[in-house]
Amino acid sequence: MLEHHTKPLLPFRQYLLRILRYAGFSLLLIGFSLGIGLMGYHYFNELPWLDSLLNASMILTGMGPVDPIKSDGAKWFASFYSIFSGVAFLSTVAVFLTPMVHRLLHRYHLDQERNN
Repeated sequence: MLEHHTKPLLPFRQYLLRILRYAGFSLLLIGFSLGIGLMGYHYFNELPWLDSLLNASMILTGMGPVDPIKSDGAKWFASFYSIFSGVAFLSTVAVFLTPMVHRLLHRYHLDQERNN
């Protein structure tokens, strides 16, 4: 998937395609995570769809809920969704940045090998 440090740098066009592929996967992860929150807030907290999306988005990005939580089931859901969201958002950022960090480190290692 990613080239070994002994291989040359990927051509820029292929590198951009790799970034798009990783960005697409990141969007899928965000969409899946938002979907969980959307369904949970809609069914457990009995919020309209748009309000559920707002609450899920705010929790996923670490801002906190907008609407009050109405029932014990909704509180359980919000607790677990908050923990899940913290991990999911940071993991998604890591996936998105992977090709950029890899290229930076790869270039650094190639420069080190040339200097030795």
